[in-house]
Formats: sequence, C-alpha cells, structure tokens
Amino acid sequence: MKFLRNYLNKIKPKFEEGGKLHAFRSLYDGFETFLFVPNDTSKSGVNIHDAIDSKRIMSLVVIALIPSLLLGMYNIGLQNAIAAGTVDTTCWFDMFLYGLVVTLPKIVVAYVVGLGIEFTVAQWKKEEIHEGFLVSGILIPMIVPVGCPLWVLALATAFAVIFAKEVFGGTGMNIVNVALIARAFIFFAYPQVISGDGVWVATEEICGLGANVANVDGYTCATALQQIADAKLDALPAFANDSTLTFATAFADGAPVFGADAATAAAGNAAALSVNDMIFGFMPGSIGETSVIAIALGAALLLFTGVASWKTMLSVFVGGIAMSLLFQHTMPENPVAQIPFWQHIILGGFCFGAVFMATDPVTSARTEKGKYIYGFGIGAMAILIRVMNPGYPEGMMLAILLMNVVAPFIDYCVVQSNVKARAKRVTKKN
Repeated sequence: MKFLRNYLNKIKPKFEEGGKLHAFRSLYDGFETFLFVPNDTSKSGVNIHDAIDSKRIMSLVVIALIPSLLLGMYNIGLQNAIAAGTVDTTCWFDMFLYGLVVTLPKIVVAYVVGLGIEFTVAQWKKEEIHEGFLVSGILIPMIVPVGCPLWVLALATAFAVIFAKEVFGGTGMNIVNVALIARAFIFFAYPQVISGDGVWVATEEICGLGANVANVDGYTCATALQQIADAKLDALPAFANDSTLTFATAFADGAPVFGADAATAAAGNAAALSVNDMIFGFMPGSIGETSVIAIALGAALLLFTGVASWKTMLSVFVGGIAMSLLFQHTMPENPVAQIPFWQHIILGGFCFGAVFMATDPVTSARTEKGKYIYGFGIGAMAILIRVMNPGYPEGMMLAILLMNVVAPFIDYCVVQSNVKARAKRVTKKN
C-alpha cells in the first residue's frame, strides 16, 4: 500500500492545475479517496476528523452484500440444473461457476453505465466523482431477474442514475432509492422482462457451463409467493374459478397446500420448496434476494458497524408481521392473506428490502422516532400490496419507493412535535 501511495503522490501534479491531465482531476480524486482516507482537515470551527467517510460506508455495504451475491450465483446454476433435470450429475462448483458467468456481465454493465454517467457529470461540474454508485452498481444486478437482457439493464441503470439521482444534485440528494428506480423502470417499461416464468431461470448454456432449457413455462413462478398462493387456490373452492386471483402460472391440478415438507408439482417437474429451501434461498427469484441466511450475515455486519439503523430494520419486520396477522384473521377467503406471516417475511424480497433498501441513510427517515414509523410503514405496505393486488404478488419495491417519498414528511412531523413539546415545557417553567 505504501508503494501505491507513493505512486499516487508522484502522478498527482499531472492532475492539478496546469498539469497535462488536469481535465481528469475528478477521476484521480475519486480513485485516490476510494483507496485511501482523505488527509484533508477543516481549517475553521470545531470538527472531528473521522476515518469513516462515505466511501468507507459504501464499501462496508458492498461487503455485506457479498454473501447474498455469492449464494445467488450458486442458486442460478442450481435452478438451471433443476429445469434441465441434471441436478444429480452437476457438481456444486459448476453450478456456482455458471451463476458467476451469468451474473458478472450484469455487474459490469451496471457499473460501466452508472459510473460512466457519474464521471461525465463530474467532469461537467468539475467535481469529484460521487461514490454513491458503489452500492447501487451492485444492487441493481442483484434485484433484477436473471433473464434480464443486458441492454434493458443498461437503459434502466442510465434512467435511474440520471432521473433519480443526478437531476436532484447527485449522491446524498436523491429522494428515492436509485437501485429500486432501476427495477421500477424495468417493471413498467418492459414488464415482459420482469414477469412470467422463464425470466427467473437461466435457460442457456454459456461457455460450456449449464444446460439449454427449451421451455420452463409452468416450471416456476416469479416468486415463491405465487407458488404458495397457487397451491392454496386449489384448496379454496370459492376462489378456484376467480380469474382475478390467478397468477402468472397455474400449477397442475391437485397441487397440495404448501407445508414445511410439501412439494409443489409444476407441469410434471417436482420442485420441492421446503423451509430449508426458503431460508437458504434455493428457489427461483431475483439474483440476490432469495437467501435469508446470506441476508442475515449482511445485516449482522451492517448493524455491528452501525452503518444501518436497527430501528428501521426492526420496524419493517414488525410492520410486515402485524399486517400479515391482521389480514390472516380478517380475510379467510383470500389465499395470499392466508399465507403464514413467517412465510411472508422469508419469501420474495422482503428480507433483502428490509436490510439493504429500507435502511438507505439518504432516502430513509432521519429522526429517531421517524425511523420507527418509516420502517413500520414499509413492512405494512408491502404485505398490503401483496394481499390486495394479486397481479403484483411482491410489494416490497413499491412499498419502499412510496415510503421514500413520505420520509421527509415523517421527519417534519417528528421535528414539529418535538418543537411543540419543548415550547410547552418552556411555557410551564415560566
């Protein structure tokens, strides 16, 4: 590291005023501060110089995401092998390697497009490159279907960085989560890319890895929530013929109601979805959202380092559980409402959203009381969308985006409440 530090000091004059590479000063500053803690100190006022700057925080979040990313890669290969019927003949390393080959281009595209735009904006403004995309660049590939075309991912990334971030002033100024805006762009602009069956399973052989799967229709649903709800539809005669409550895929007749050790048969494929599958993430879904174990490891790091707020994180789960229990007791005829609360929590993107999205310090509530309200609102709204909108059996993305918009108002109300309480105390003393 000393050699690298000396080398950067040696070439620094070339990027300063009058240097040959002065036009690329923002690129140099961004790279230098990414590798080393800035050595600048304030020259006025009373300040504390902390080694943990925003780049260090972003780096910790990226590290926390690694378990989910790695297990997601393995799951990509596993789902491909299941669809091709080659699970018994494919080793786990080949499955992981296949997932790596599938995922890596998406990460590269997201970073190249996002950082390219940020570099262009930084050059135009003559500022240092913003560091916020360090996290967004890895989050975006992790929350999209494995079958998402690279050109769609590039468009979504560009749209999110420009319209959800740069137009508001860059890092720290955006009012909504950038990664979720990218996913929302795909959801509304290219719904066929993020819905249906085949998009959640890699279906092509790549570099001699994996297998070509001609047709996965009927094999898997967009989320495990759909599998459970479809199975429950068969157990609820009153809703069996209600077309408004069907999902993207209908399972074979006679599919059993979901249970801890039950298996749902889809078009002749025995896709066992046990509690272990749900917890470890061995099921179709977005690349990084399926494994509760991997997400929990990331959450532990974020909480231990103080990067994420435990108040926000806990409140999301409390809100989700409360709303799930409420619907379970008040809507006995709704198959999605009858899904046990613990399945709602560990399926879909609920855990991933609670840990990595809801706790975004830029777009979440800032006040301590506001964090409880904000988190509870996300959890409750996610279940509300799942239950009341059968056409969109997830809910976490829209819940977080809506609460992002409400977060400033929550903080305003909390601050005004504190101001009034203090005014009353002053009045009583006088």
